[in-house]
Amino acid sequence: MKKLVAYITAGFPSSNFTVDLALSLKEAGVDSLELGIPFSDPVADGPIIEQANLKALQNGFKIDHLFDISQQIGKEIDTLWMGYFNPFYHRGMGIFTDKAKEFGVSGFIIPDLPHEEAVAYASLMKEKELSLISFVAPTDSHERIKQVVEHSSKFIYLVAYAGITGSGASEDLSETIISIRKSSATPVYVGFGVDEKTAKEKARGVDGVIVGSAFVKILLDDSLSNSQKIVKISDLARVIKEIINEA
Repeated sequence: MKKLVAYITAGFPSSNFTVDLALSLKEAGVDSLELGIPFSDPVADGPIIEQANLKALQNGFKIDHLFDISQQIGKEIDTLWMGYFNPFYHRGMGIFTDKAKEFGVSGFIIPDLPHEEAVAYASLMKEKELSLISFVAPTDSHERIKQVVEHSSKFIYLVAYAGITGSGASEDLSETIISIRKSSATPVYVGFGVDEKTAKEKARGVDGVIVGSAFVKILLDDSLSNSQKIVKISDLARVIKEIINEA
């Protein structure tokens, strides 16, 4: 069975909503939750996720809200914290790793932390039995891929194209996947531009997919009530899970 990782924005529209949505996604077959930490300059994210980030911050999101949410869901659904390095740096990686261990959070996804800087935290992650997810792009050379994935854990995040999330671009990933497989036995998940229309194609040759903008778009739909948003996002997750396991 191929895995489905769902990205949602922590605290948007509220912390209680995020908890309810996370638990509903678990019931819908989502394997891991990528819990996004709202940030004012999400450089790797497209306009949909950026808008959700800004709305969450306008609503008063603080890192303590992330911790409160995670305390309620971390032992219920496999959860990773996705965020830009600035909040981790200012609060302290030691604080985040301690809290992650306490709440049952399994790892971090930090898209703007280069591999060369990420290695500085390898011993801390190992000590706390946490994963710091490795990123590979289709523009990476075989030598670069080998270097990045050598000590990867949990899964490797294969960026589907050079650009930002949600833009729907497409690239042939077959050579990149082959290169990763030669250097690592860690599962490979594809992210960026994955929705119900592209999931079958994106899932070919990999072990899972990461879906973000397709879910967050529903979060931003003001014509829906909160309960309707949860039902619609969960239904979409079920559809995508079924699709990827037909690939």
